[in-house]
Amino acid sequence: MTETNTVRIAILGLGTVGGGVYQLFQAQKDSLEAKTGLKAEIAAILVRDRTKAREGVDSALLTDNFDDILHDDTIDIVVEVMGGIEPARTYITESLTAGKNVVTANKDLMAVHGGELLDLAQEVGRDLLFEASVAGGIPIIRPMKQCLAGNRITEVMGIVNGTTNYILTQMDEAGMDFADALAMATELGYAEADPTADIEGYDAGRKLAILASIAFHSRVTFSDVYTEGISHVTAADIRYVRDMGSVIKLVATARETEKGIEASVQPMLLPAHHPLASVKDVFNAIFVHGDAVGDTMFYGRGAGRFPTASACMGDIIDVMRNIRFYCTGRIGCGCYRHVPIRPMEETEQRYFLRMQVLDRPGVLASIASVLGKYGVSIKRVAQKPTADDQAELVLITDQVKEKDFFKAVDKFKSMANMIREISSLIRVYE
Repeated sequence: MTETNTVRIAILGLGTVGGGVYQLFQAQKDSLEAKTGLKAEIAAILVRDRTKAREGVDSALLTDNFDDILHDDTIDIVVEVMGGIEPARTYITESLTAGKNVVTANKDLMAVHGGELLDLAQEVGRDLLFEASVAGGIPIIRPMKQCLAGNRITEVMGIVNGTTNYILTQMDEAGMDFADALAMATELGYAEADPTADIEGYDAGRKLAILASIAFHSRVTFSDVYTEGISHVTAADIRYVRDMGSVIKLVATARETEKGIEASVQPMLLPAHHPLASVKDVFNAIFVHGDAVGDTMFYGRGAGRFPTASACMGDIIDVMRNIRFYCTGRIGCGCYRHVPIRPMEETEQRYFLRMQVLDRPGVLASIASVLGKYGVSIKRVAQKPTADDQAELVLITDQVKEKDFFKAVDKFKSMANMIREISSLIRVYE
């Protein structure tokens, strides 16, 4: 901090989020002193190309050399909004080691290397805040670390990817198939040119790893999270599920059980009365269960230029307050436990199973026999004739261990004389 009680800030990256942070900072600049007791200014912005015209940004602030920021001892806060693992990991590590505080929106990095970076921040007594890494403008990390610190949290579940939620909403309400809904999401800018990270659940999986680590005080990384996307969900599934009084959502779920932490991202049937069932379009929501507070839900826009910039600005203000009172680094990682991750095949689920079968006597009995052999109980069944002596069979099971259920599914795949196709297999929220 300079002698004029001014906090100097550097921004790494000036893309969608970085530009939003810069604009929001300029809009809030005059009120920062009243909020924090300190003045603030942008000292430098790291970009790839200094010659590129950037409307509304002072070109004198731009640099393409990170060392200009790293070796400037007057810079107090580094805001990393570049994304990706490298060079962001190196820049954050070097910034913390040099005594600078860090704010990041980088879910990819925090989901994999968050533990080591938070340990380093605690070691050097500096802040590493990352509210913007999960659910954009929805406050969730700070509430879990602070407001709900008096609780033992046993479950965190949510809709944390707006692209997939928009697609599933269109499939449900407009009757679209997956391809058409994805095309519309792309046209509206909700989906990237390469939507893989969204539609295959990777984006949500990274966010869940961060949330689970905070919730259970035990490190969960992205590789610990089972991920399954929505590309196999069909309009027919949506119709069947709606008739059953449920909806399909891509749900990120983490639970602490007696046998370890269960963490997964997957399409799930939710009952229509569940609070997450009413979360539509690009909105996100996170549902947290604590032993003292009970159920709480956080809802809002989970991504976008200014919602994400809002979370970054909140962290900047928090760091400024800590700088003023010489208490940076006061809230560290919090992962003081080592709870094992429970393998997906050991978890217990209920399942929605849709198959194309021959429409003749004995088929349903044979299917029930296979399920019974592996300890799978049927809770609900529906059969509808289609064409060419075939029928569509829909089953919902009672809770069963995942590995036992898939033994039955593998057996079905060998029964081509009566089972023509396994069309869909979707887990049911319990």
